[in-house]
Amino acid sequence: MLLNGDCPESLKKEERAAEPPRENGLDEAEPGDETTGQEVIVIQDTGFSVKILAPGIEPFSLQVSPQEMVQEIHQVLMDREDTCHRTCFSLHLDGNMLDHFSELRSVEGLQEGSVLRVVEEPYTVREARIHVRHVRDLLKSLDPSDAFNGVDCNSLSFLSVFTDGDLGDSGKRKKGLEMDPIDCTPPEYILPGSRERPLCPLQPQNRDWKPLQCLKVLTMSGWNPPPGNRKMHGDLMYLFVITAEDRQVSITASTRGFYLNQAGGGLREEGARSRALSLVGCPISPSPACHRVQRHPFERIATPFQVYSWTAPQAEHAMDCVRAEDAYTSRLGYEEHIPGQTRDWNEELQTTRELPRKNLPERLLRERAIFKVHSDFTAAATRGAMAVIDGNVMAINPSEETKMQMFIWNNIFFSLGFDVRDHYKDFGGDVAAYVAPTNDLNGVRTYNAVDVEGLYTLGTVVVDYRGYRVTAQSIIPGILERDQEQSVIYGSIDFGKTVVSHPRYLELLERTSRPLKILRHRVLNDRDEEVELCSSVECKGIIGNDGRHYILDLLRTFPPDLNFLPVPGEELPEECTRAGFPRAHRHKLCCLRQELVDAFVEHRYLLFMKLAALQLMQQKAGKLENPTSLENGGPPSSESKPEDPPGPEAEREEEEGSSASGLAKVKELAETIAADDSTADPRSREVIRNACKAVGSISSTAFDIRFNPDIFSPGVRFPESCQDEVRDQKQLLKDAAAFLLSCQIPGLVKDCTEHAVLPMDGATLAEVMRQRGINMRYLGKVLDLVLRSPARDQLDHIYKIGIGELITRSAKHIFKTYLQGVELSGLSAAISHFLNCFLSSYPNPVAHLPADELVSKKRNKRRKNRPPGSADNTAWAVMTPQELWKNICQEAKNYFDFSLECESVDQAVETYGLQKITLLREISLKTGIQILLKEYSFDSRHKPAFTEEDVLNIFPVVKHVNPKASDAFHFFQSGQAKVQQGFLKEGCELINEALNLFNNVYGAMHVEICACLRLLARLHYIMGDYTEALSNQQKAVLMSERVMGIEHPNTIQEYMHLALYCFASSQLSTALSLLYRARYLMLLVFGEDHPEMALLDNNIGLVLHGVMEYDLSLRFLENALAVSTKYHGPKALKVALSHHLVARVYESKAEFRSALQHEKEGYTIYKTQLGEDHEKTKESSEYLKCLTQQAVALQRTMNEIYRNGSSANIPPLKFTAPSMASVLEQLNVINGILFIPLSQKDLENLKAEVARRHQLQEASRNRDRAEEPMATEPEPAGDPDDVGSQPQAAKDPSSPSLQG
Repeated sequence: MLLNGDCPESLKKEERAAEPPRENGLDEAEPGDETTGQEVIVIQDTGFSVKILAPGIEPFSLQVSPQEMVQEIHQVLMDREDTCHRTCFSLHLDGNMLDHFSELRSVEGLQEGSVLRVVEEPYTVREARIHVRHVRDLLKSLDPSDAFNGVDCNSLSFLSVFTDGDLGDSGKRKKGLEMDPIDCTPPEYILPGSRERPLCPLQPQNRDWKPLQCLKVLTMSGWNPPPGNRKMHGDLMYLFVITAEDRQVSITASTRGFYLNQAGGGLREEGARSRALSLVGCPISPSPACHRVQRHPFERIATPFQVYSWTAPQAEHAMDCVRAEDAYTSRLGYEEHIPGQTRDWNEELQTTRELPRKNLPERLLRERAIFKVHSDFTAAATRGAMAVIDGNVMAINPSEETKMQMFIWNNIFFSLGFDVRDHYKDFGGDVAAYVAPTNDLNGVRTYNAVDVEGLYTLGTVVVDYRGYRVTAQSIIPGILERDQEQSVIYGSIDFGKTVVSHPRYLELLERTSRPLKILRHRVLNDRDEEVELCSSVECKGIIGNDGRHYILDLLRTFPPDLNFLPVPGEELPEECTRAGFPRAHRHKLCCLRQELVDAFVEHRYLLFMKLAALQLMQQKAGKLENPTSLENGGPPSSESKPEDPPGPEAEREEEEGSSASGLAKVKELAETIAADDSTADPRSREVIRNACKAVGSISSTAFDIRFNPDIFSPGVRFPESCQDEVRDQKQLLKDAAAFLLSCQIPGLVKDCTEHAVLPMDGATLAEVMRQRGINMRYLGKVLDLVLRSPARDQLDHIYKIGIGELITRSAKHIFKTYLQGVELSGLSAAISHFLNCFLSSYPNPVAHLPADELVSKKRNKRRKNRPPGSADNTAWAVMTPQELWKNICQEAKNYFDFSLECESVDQAVETYGLQKITLLREISLKTGIQILLKEYSFDSRHKPAFTEEDVLNIFPVVKHVNPKASDAFHFFQSGQAKVQQGFLKEGCELINEALNLFNNVYGAMHVEICACLRLLARLHYIMGDYTEALSNQQKAVLMSERVMGIEHPNTIQEYMHLALYCFASSQLSTALSLLYRARYLMLLVFGEDHPEMALLDNNIGLVLHGVMEYDLSLRFLENALAVSTKYHGPKALKVALSHHLVARVYESKAEFRSALQHEKEGYTIYKTQLGEDHEKTKESSEYLKCLTQQAVALQRTMNEIYRNGSSANIPPLKFTAPSMASVLEQLNVINGILFIPLSQKDLENLKAEVARRHQLQEASRNRDRAEEPMATEPEPAGDPDDVGSQPQAAKDPSSPSLQG
């Protein structure tokens, strides 16, 4: 069993998470309710194994599942060590060839133990090319250049450098417990208090990376194509090879295999026919198969979306025929194996949505198809967007000005983020045109998540590259032939002047209105006719030539944010005006986030229940003679009128007390009224009606809050008859704006103060804000609140991250327009100049203009349709650091309403305690810059920090939809819930099942799989299965490195967990090097002064204590003590524990005075916090006694020595090195894992208690369900698509995800 201090709060969180979101906008049974039972079984008994017979090797068996395709077995064989050199073969069962694309379950006679024979097939030109490409991949499989260049979904991983290869049993044998003298001293820069932050260790040199070069060159020969007479002999193509020994060879690829050509030009057959003479079999050089270094498959598998690295080492440019061929045959993005060349993306995206989804296997197949097409589409769209900006794609309207051009490439439509034809004139022009695509993408994401049958959205990807924003969309069939005016049959193309509607669209959108909280409403068109809509006016409906109903331009799916939209004549609530709102923003497209809308509705629901319960109780007491007294002549103007709403804690306490019975009654009552039951007594109806009115519900008999997205839209007019509704809607929007300021932002700061969330860098801070529905434009307000907070010191890390984020975001805004004026040949010069102005202390950096600048100027005048990236503009060269920092401060004031006090980077670093290396990382990640991995002297005043050679590349920054695996996620949540209740075994099974389903949908690599593996590892660790814990956690680390980035805060967490499991498996030196790696990464990403650093240093100190490096151990433990004291306050229990750890090391060093001093501090904290009788206090006082005795004994001995000199007979002093078990026990404590030895009887009692509570919950939950029709029950907070961006346990790294 296990337990953990902050149980109740997180348990509540978990319970909420464990209920599947109740309204999906679909009336299907919730997966994970009744469906799970029988379907789990379906999946579990399905795997079976088949035997594979391949020529030349021993037969082996392979585990397969019926949903797989035959093609996947092909893939497995091409990845396997002993069959990796075969590409051109087919599989035969009982002499019948299996079709590549059929599913295994449809193959007759295939069952457990069937034998599949690998049969070589004759080559064709296509097969020969695929083979050459595959061999090239084998030769390159250890070469990280693809990962540095960000191609083919390769990314970096460095775990193996620190674990020396594999961790499993082999690791154990290597490092037994015979405490070899391990070198524990970390490099200087990792020690506490070190000021240097080197960049090079970020990518340690991997020994395997200098691949044994088997071939220097492998390329197409100049003799291609074969002449007719050779073609008749079966020649397909000729290759030219230079071996590692500099021998030049030419090879013929023929239908029967690959042959070496003799110098005489004739063909000499060599190599045994049995190998089908793959290239590997050609006797030109030892086969690469025997050179393949064993790597973990997770280091090789492609990630679903490309991850770019912001640093890369200097790489020498090597010859690579396959890459060269890719670059010039302009593989339009049609992949080799697709007949009919280009892919019809729209057809693929929509067909996958139409797949059936009645039961689990169907849903899995559908989700997998959706995910695969999305990741392919994202990759193709990214390539296309880069080609467009680099000027390699012809525009479809070449005669127009650059900004207005549109492009089609590979069946994807590209447009630039500029205001074409004054479309956004009333909304902020180019600025509005720049944000519209991301708002639209959020809309697409939301409608996809609701997933209504018959309603289609476009594949949408937004790419920021070289200062331009490109929107890539799939193309509606037939839209290019028609004029937009004719094709739009729903919505408006001119922001509400002409509006049309269509019954089928209303019916489809009506189904989304509940989950998305969108109100069906009427507007007036230019002829003053009323038109009914169920979305914002700009949302357009177009029926494609394929008969599907598409919606597009979803940029105003969510209601406007009034804090940033001043409307003449409208007063905002007092909370807003107090904070200085409304403020005019740069554009008028500011929307509230979906998470905010959901949180607001949930908050209103609580209010509704309270008001009704209050009235019922008053009625019962007979106080309520006139029911209107509640209203005070009108609905409460804002949240904070009914006695500034107490925080959720206070609410909870009240509810648990007197009003609990009242609430139950309200629920019952609300159900009867909603069911339109005449039995409800009229006074109770009155109660519900009043409560509805007070919270702004659109129905008077049930709680139902929805927003009209067109309110305050310039140009939209409403009919007279709707004036009341419009007035209420305006009020609701004002309340929502106030709710963000009065509840969400303070709530965020409170969570940060209590360390319930621990952001470590800009990205994690942004994620934490967005989960609470706070847009990034509120960052200045969040920082203001942090500054004013009474616990300002405990929020120091948040303040630093926030300021860094503010500075880099402002710099990014400036960098964007700066880059637009740079032509391709000046890119590295311009970027290095910008970085110098931004980060270098050198006072006057000079930009180096490319030499041919003057020539090209004259020539460019004539070319009208230059690619957008080649504006002939050298204005960027005159930027100075003073000017840039002045602009950054101005931008911070204008955009975030925050006054920065710094005129240069050094002042910023000084004032706010930032690190230049951290700022460099943040700006590089935000803008896609890749820089050379070397040590930069930022602080030198004699030469600039960056030169042109230091900027290696600029990558796109890509935003796209992330399709979710819903069933897998439900399993994951139920698994978590089980674990919460202490049923570890069941929880473990559910989470394993979730892992299977995740793999089924996402393939092997994905963030959610990472969270799954981490939880599994933790469970195995708690159940005592260390090897299993190690193997799962190793996968989690590799996956986090590959999918999130090698220095992402999540990766740092994973390294720490892995170190703990390594220590438990007595791999001490590995554990230390992992902890040192985590500490280095944290120093780079944030610096030393972070609450999480205390945990890390405690871990390092304990391990060092275990290997008897006492002085070193003290440096880390004392740093941890200082950090804990700062962030948790000197009286916190964490600090007491820290004192105890330090005391133990002093004891081991026999410095009893210091040990006593620290233990006393700890004892005092325990006594004041927990009282005399608490076991912690008692333990501490025992330990104090023990220390005192030892100190006395030591003193006696010393006196003896002084008295008798050397002849004294000294009893040997007992100094014990700490036992591994005791160190491990402390490690478990600080990492929040407690094992409680329970007798069987205790266990039974506990389980019974848990089961009883569970039944109570179930009962109340069923009541909730019964009342479904009456109310839009608020969904669990967080939008359906952000839930699961990290499963709940992963969201809060500090509290372990396990309690019982």
